[in-house]
Amino acid sequence: MAKRIFRMFLLICGFALGYQLVSTSIGAITAFAGMEETVATTIGVSIFGGSVCGLISYLISPMLIKSARRINNWIETALKSVPTQDIAVGVTGLVIGLLVGALLGLALHRIPLIGNYLTALVTLFTGYLGTSLMLNRKEEMTFLTNLFTRQARADKSGARSAKILDTSVIIDGRIVDIAATGFLEGVIIVPGFVLEELRHIADSSDTLKRNRGRRGLDILNRIQKESHIPVQIVEHDFDDIPEVDSKLIKLAKMLKGKIVTNDYNLNKVCELQGVPVLNINELANAIKPVVLPGEEMPAQIIKDGKEIGQGVAYLDDGTMVVVEGGRRYIGETIDVVVTSVLQTAAGRMIFAKPKNVEKLSGVRS
Repeated sequence: MAKRIFRMFLLICGFALGYQLVSTSIGAITAFAGMEETVATTIGVSIFGGSVCGLISYLISPMLIKSARRINNWIETALKSVPTQDIAVGVTGLVIGLLVGALLGLALHRIPLIGNYLTALVTLFTGYLGTSLMLNRKEEMTFLTNLFTRQARADKSGARSAKILDTSVIIDGRIVDIAATGFLEGVIIVPGFVLEELRHIADSSDTLKRNRGRRGLDILNRIQKESHIPVQIVEHDFDDIPEVDSKLIKLAKMLKGKIVTNDYNLNKVCELQGVPVLNINELANAIKPVVLPGEEMPAQIIKDGKEIGQGVAYLDDGTMVVVEGGRRYIGETIDVVVTSVLQTAAGRMIFAKPKNVEKLSGVRS
């Protein structure tokens, strides 16, 4: 909507500029040639010229909008590297310098011929001088910098604690429960391009993708309603980057935030580029209860294992338990003894054997 309004604004400005230029040109030409200027002809030609300029402005408006976005992004990136105190001190010095230059200009503009030029030069010089002096003495301006120190620290800590959600972690849904527990702090950020990707998935012709997309949108609504920490939707986009993962990494660098994901590939790319990442799967593995060899636990054998005679059971958190000689107990709940624990990239596996087998072997020995 804003893009259309801006294009219409450029169309109107182009028409007005073209109308004025053509009208002025016709007046100058007729005056120079000694011809009589007719109102009807002037208005008609001016309207035609304004229409042409307006059409040209409308056609080149996408290029102008794209250039304006790039300039805006460059300015934002440049300003983020400048401390707030320096900006405040520099602006204060600039204002004081311009006021001094304006006062001197009241006397200088009366000088014949060069008065106006001299006034402009003195005003620019005093503005630069005021900015330079204030920045060089900013350590002495504690009464001014202290006003911004607390806010700057709050902004800095808020940016560092920003949690940027990717598409996979939104569809996964566990982020809602994690946010509700209070373990997350700062601000939850949902990029606009991630929200747009969810909308595309929700509108897919494939039933599975459509259900996943709708689930992601429902999860976002729950986060906004149930989360105790603020949720922000950032509309900042990077038109020159087509991949969503690359946009997430660039946004995280710009905001100095952390990406929350359960995508293994995105996790590795973030590590390579030095972007902090919070992996939901790693968190789930970390909070699983610790099981040591020799511990006893109940296990319901539900299917065969890969090896002969093995049975497979699962704990409440989804951890696989491979029971040696457990095939005969399929469908039963038995007590098992942990023999070893194997940690893999896909998760944790527990190897065990039936407790009664251990007792029998002890009796035989």
